[in-house]
Amino acid sequence: MQDGPQDSTHDLSQLADMVAFVKYLGIKISGVTAAHVTGELLIRPELTNHLPNAHGGVFMSFADALGAFGAQFHLPDGAEGTTTIESKTNFLRAVQEGDTLHGICKPLNVGRRLSVWQTDITRGDGKLAAQVTQTQIYLWPLPKTN
Repeated sequence: MQDGPQDSTHDLSQLADMVAFVKYLGIKISGVTAAHVTGELLIRPELTNHLPNAHGGVFMSFADALGAFGAQFHLPDGAEGTTTIESKTNFLRAVQEGDTLHGICKPLNVGRRLSVWQTDITRGDGKLAAQVTQTQIYLWPLPKTN
């Protein structure tokens, strides 16, 4: 695991501005610690379906970003990065245009090869709108061949 603060915001939150898709969606990472990742996302018209509620893919993308930042924080020594290999979303309540998603993502298990993350996504009134569980795999350098 990388060295980093255990109870304060880690500079990985600045990485959000460098990840094109996260920046495009407007995801704001507000905290990255060993215990959790937090963020928010304003639901703009271009992120809605025809109702206009937040599109399901927005929930999934939001949670995926938070889980990826958490996995990156726990990157084992020697690993080059991380990527999602599985994700499952339970949609519980609609979130309308103009509301803000609030996410808190916590590690369920962090190992040397995989980490599993659960993200609770609430809407502005504090009610749970979705819950996402995802698995991240750590990427290791390929062995050098002659």
